[in-house]
Amino acid sequence: MNPQDFFGTGAVYLAIALFIVVALFKGIRIVPQSQKFVVERLGRLRSVLGPGINFVVPFLDTVAHKVSVLERQLPTAHQDAITTDNVLVKVETSVFYRVTEPEKTVYRIRDVDAAIATTVAGIVRSEIGKMELDAVQSNRNELTAKIREHVRVMVDEWGIEVTRAEILDVSLDEATRHAMLQQLNAERARRAQVTEAEGKKRAVELNADAELYAAEQEAKARRVLADAEAYATGVIAVAIKESGIEAAQYQVALKQVEALTAVGQGAGKQTIIVPAQALDAFGDAFKMLKGRG
Repeated sequence: MNPQDFFGTGAVYLAIALFIVVALFKGIRIVPQSQKFVVERLGRLRSVLGPGINFVVPFLDTVAHKVSVLERQLPTAHQDAITTDNVLVKVETSVFYRVTEPEKTVYRIRDVDAAIATTVAGIVRSEIGKMELDAVQSNRNELTAKIREHVRVMVDEWGIEVTRAEILDVSLDEATRHAMLQQLNAERARRAQVTEAEGKKRAVELNADAELYAAEQEAKARRVLADAEAYATGVIAVAIKESGIEAAQYQVALKQVEALTAVGQGAGKQTIIVPAQALDAFGDAFKMLKGRG
């Protein structure tokens, strides 16, 4: 064999082998777990390659975009918003997202981070504009849920999933904060005055109830005493009616003895001077009581 023919044939084989190696190199694509490859054929979308070994047509199919599917965090954003009660607030937000459909992300939006940030800012202003300041402060979780839902719907056509959208802080400017502090102090003072007034009112009511109760008890005691005296009077009347003058004299004698006993029990009253007629009367009373006994 002519050496020139041998070397020529060897060059052809070498070229074929080199072509095969290059074709294999271009036809096999190994995609990392954290990425997806967007493949184009002659400038048009052909397919999206997932993690692992993938095969494409050499020289026709090319990997146009390598897109990370890891979760991403946008820089913390600050935007102003005005509530329905015309209070200017400064809202600090944080957004996390990940790419789920790379073909939409690379062909429908140029700067996905800027687009998401602008969308979130607009939704935050819109939602806060529907609420009063107190509602914004107290219902932050509800507000965050609404913002996350609206953002999810808005960015769905970009092949993006918003995993978290949080409101980190809602702050006020210095003038508004000072005015609210004054209002809060005034409200505290008003509540203290109301509490004090209610306490005084309750004390007056309790005192009145106590006086009324005491008066009712005293009146009840008087009624009982009056009833007892009336009963005693009735008994005496019956006795007088049945026994005549003797019952009356007995009652008078009993009252005289009770009066003498009361006088004798007083302080400094150990010596008692009474007229002779009174002694005779008391003597008669004692005789009558003795006779009764």
